[in-house]
Amino acid sequence: MLSAESLKKIDKEIAKYPADQKQSAVMSALAIAQDEKGWLSSETMDFVANYLGMQPIAVYEVATFYNMYNLKPVGNYKITVCTNLPCALSGGNDAVNYLKQKLGIDFNETSADGKFTLKEGECMGACGDAPVLLVNNKRMCSFMSNEQIDRLLEELKK
Repeated sequence: MLSAESLKKIDKEIAKYPADQKQSAVMSALAIAQDEKGWLSSETMDFVANYLGMQPIAVYEVATFYNMYNLKPVGNYKITVCTNLPCALSGGNDAVNYLKQKLGIDFNETSADGKFTLKEGECMGACGDAPVLLVNNKRMCSFMSNEQIDRLLEELKK
């Protein structure tokens, strides 16, 4: 189900915890699985549950609680925009509207070319840097004006 490389990464995460608490690596294991697969199907989550010796429902609870996990296929680039009040008041809503117009999609939709999925995010802990975007859960972009959004989208299209 997962490559030997991904299993090695998961094993490294499991080793951080006592042997009887390997389920503590569930968040890391899900992130590693998602990096390989692009999203978390029920089969992938079942595999992770089995690998960690957990009930599948416990893995589903984690995966559905955190918005960093993709429970359905997404575009090559998932762009999450913080819309909590501090970001909203500092241009977050403007960034959202601009992205919706530029990409021709709404939240939880993927562009026709399959490149971009737009998501609404909760606080990213960078209120002073608003508006803030997160690309594929790993790259935080701050102070995103329309011009900076244009540059980011061009960079990602290459």
